[in-house]
Amino acid sequence: MNLILGRSIIISVLCSLALIGTASAQSDDKGAVVPPVPAGRVPLGVTVVETELVATGWRASKLIGTKVHNESGDKIGEIDDLIVSTDGKLTVAIVEVGGFLGVGKHRVAIPVRQFTQIAPKAILPGATKEALKKLPSFVYAQ
Repeated sequence: MNLILGRSIIISVLCSLALIGTASAQSDDKGAVVPPVPAGRVPLGVTVVETELVATGWRASKLIGTKVHNESGDKIGEIDDLIVSTDGKLTVAIVEVGGFLGVGKHRVAIPVRQFTQIAPKAILPGATKEALKKLPSFVYAQ
């Protein structure tokens, strides 16, 4: 009788441990088990919240080459590059004005805050090709 009682206790303890392990494991939206993150550690990659923000944002590779228009709809250039500050914020768009097939092009740095819209179409109010061509040419530091 003690042997049966001892086995029952061992089986109960093992089942409890299995349930505790299952309860502490999390699953993602597809039902895959995701191991818990130890305290004091940050997992690599993006969180669910960050993924939702990325899903509503724009890829830099899609923004480069975007035509820049003024509020009247006149095409005044295109986004040639984007500058991200050391704190990770998009701060400046490099706009290419004029030129043909890479000859005679003029690049200028425009703070992103001056655009009323940057995607899916870039709108730079009050700008003209002539005004942008008068700005100092942007030259990369490196």
